[in-house]
Amino acid sequence: MNKPELIHIEPLGFREYDARWIYPKDINAEGIASVGRGLGTQIKNKTKKKNPRVVVGHDYRSYSEEVKKKLIEGLMSTGCNVEDIGLSLSPMTYFSQFKLNADSIAMVTASHNENGWTGIKMGIDKGLTHSSEEMKDLKEIVLNNNFIEGKGSYKKINNFKETYIQYLSKEKIKNKIKVVVACGNGTAGIFAPKIIKNVGCEVIELDCNLDYNFPKYNPNPEDLKMLRALSDCVKKNRADIGFAFDGDGDRVGVVDEKGNEIFADKIGLLIARNLSYKHKNSKFVVDVKSTGLFKTDEILKKNSCKTVYWKTGHSYIKRKVSEENSLAGFEKSGHFFFNKPLGLGYDDGILSALQVCKLLDNNPSIKMSNLLDQLPKTYQSPTMAPYCSDEEKYKVVDIVTKKFKDLFEKKTKITDKFISEILTVNGVRFTLEDGSWGLIRASSNKPSLVVVTESVRSTAEMKAIFVFIDNILKTTGKIGEYDQKI
Repeated sequence: MNKPELIHIEPLGFREYDARWIYPKDINAEGIASVGRGLGTQIKNKTKKKNPRVVVGHDYRSYSEEVKKKLIEGLMSTGCNVEDIGLSLSPMTYFSQFKLNADSIAMVTASHNENGWTGIKMGIDKGLTHSSEEMKDLKEIVLNNNFIEGKGSYKKINNFKETYIQYLSKEKIKNKIKVVVACGNGTAGIFAPKIIKNVGCEVIELDCNLDYNFPKYNPNPEDLKMLRALSDCVKKNRADIGFAFDGDGDRVGVVDEKGNEIFADKIGLLIARNLSYKHKNSKFVVDVKSTGLFKTDEILKKNSCKTVYWKTGHSYIKRKVSEENSLAGFEKSGHFFFNKPLGLGYDDGILSALQVCKLLDNNPSIKMSNLLDQLPKTYQSPTMAPYCSDEEKYKVVDIVTKKFKDLFEKKTKITDKFISEILTVNGVRFTLEDGSWGLIRASSNKPSLVVVTESVRSTAEMKAIFVFIDNILKTTGKIGEYDQKI
């Protein structure tokens, strides 16, 4: 008789707002079942229901159905009634909670991570994914075997994919736009091209066939190989715009008709401008790595719109959009969030791409690159990550935050300008008199800090702001090599 498999779970797989492991090295099948038991316990504790309904979906990896099956086993053992929507995108699973009026969702995905990774994005409150506190609670329940027992049920939901596709295909565009849709052989390949065609665009598909080996590159809109392939395809086909979707469809990267990548914060600002005419007095939420132009933009000011800078991380921005009742939120990594009446508050890469299509549709005689040229020019550094151990990184950020507060109070100049504002919602972001800024925060998932600078004047000034930050960081004696420098 075979011995039952022992439970194996690497505790570090419980991240700040989702869970990720290499499967089965860091977590085995019984470990996944334990996570299911933990999540089921957490759902029952929060909803106070004997048999809460949980919608579950999975991405297109060779082992995702196997992982989902064990997750479902764990959920049902606590008394959860599971409704399985099958092959899915993360935003499709989020949407299902509204459409099916369920109590919770769990999406089996490792997003854009390399093959071999698995993970779970989960949420109880509609449109929101787990907060860092909920993740800590889940980790404690699972590692301490603090499970509730019960008897749940299983139901397969057929054809939910078509319901989601129809939901996003409702609003049509008036002008013909030629779009390259790149999916890196990830799950978005069976959704994005169809939806973008449905709204009236001409679509050229690039790597949209499903292949869980990801033969060319990972489906990641920040992957340079993916962006180069998209750029070449846009130029070759003389397309108006190119979209790169990540593995689970909640992020999008954009290149213009010349094949140039447009950073997500600038795309967010263009979308916000476009929306502000119809939705005056709106509020937008952006993460602290985003351009300072949101604060100074004349069109947003003219339409009485305000911007709130908040913590980096899709779960944080999502919650802030909900709390502030914002029209939209934009994170620099490409997670965009649209609240009612545009969406339901969660991040959906395809809905974000459709908002870019609407932007072009509203400006039929202007190319994407021209729209970008209408924004004031800024000079922004890449996101730089100097090594700093997990034990030290938050202490270093505290030291640096105090230092910049002192500089602000003592009216010390940085590159011949005074600090006009200090923001400490996520590390420290200091803004200078002319709108230039610098950011130092701890990385959420790596032993490093995050450093970004932006100047409204020149590359030289952007570098000078970085040097100022770097010199302060060096005084702590806790900083190692940067992953890249300017």
